[in-house]
Amino acid sequence: MLLDGKKLLITGVLMDSSIAFHVARLAQEQGAEVVLTSFGRTFKITQAISRRLPQEAPVIELDVSKDEDLDSLADRLGEHVDHLDGVLHSIGFAPQGAFNFLEAQWSDVATAMQISAYSLKSLAVACLPRMREGGSVVGLTFDAQYAWPVYDWMGVSKAAFEATSRYLARDLGPKGIRSNLVSAGPIATTAAKSIPDFEQFARWGEHSPLGWDVKDPVPAAQACVALLSDWFPATTGEIVHVDGGYHAMGF
Repeated sequence: MLLDGKKLLITGVLMDSSIAFHVARLAQEQGAEVVLTSFGRTFKITQAISRRLPQEAPVIELDVSKDEDLDSLADRLGEHVDHLDGVLHSIGFAPQGAFNFLEAQWSDVATAMQISAYSLKSLAVACLPRMREGGSVVGLTFDAQYAWPVYDWMGVSKAAFEATSRYLARDLGPKGIRSNLVSAGPIATTAAKSIPDFEQFARWGEHSPLGWDVKDPVPAAQACVALLSDWFPATTGEIVHVDGGYHAMGF
């Protein structure tokens, strides 16, 4: 199996419609042992959703904006796994004010940047004491080379997120750890509901040579699982597009 014996930390499992949920499901089906994270009011929700996986996975508290959660993460992971082979970063948040580019206040932008970009570095560093050589950090992005309608400061955060992955690739490479991203097309997840006028992305498939289903998170999850495996041992700092081919078209 693709992930036989691997031990993975998966963030961002909130509902069974999320990409992260399907990464966790596919990872277990491919032989991995999975630990999930959640925090606050969503913790019990993640615990309930975990029961829908092939094997119920433990859930540990992690708010990436809290130093105390990050500083203790490796020790708390040790209660469930003795090491890590990979981590999925599927975390993003921006206050509503950040979705108005010209009027956004720094406080809203700072929150978006910390949770949606800086946290990739924070999470990777927090996991390092448990990570083995050959490990893999995989994050989920939304193509940041364009100024999308309504995405605004979340789009800027994703640009920072993509740059962060490249710098992680540089600094973690000597430790034998890869850092890559999957740039997924729009998926109708819980997080997407916070984006104003998200429904306009429903026509994405009209300009994608392979088509696109905003209700199908599995293709993006499959790419994440592949990058978490040993099948990309010499690939780092990369962004794999899973968007039906939209990014390559001239629309």
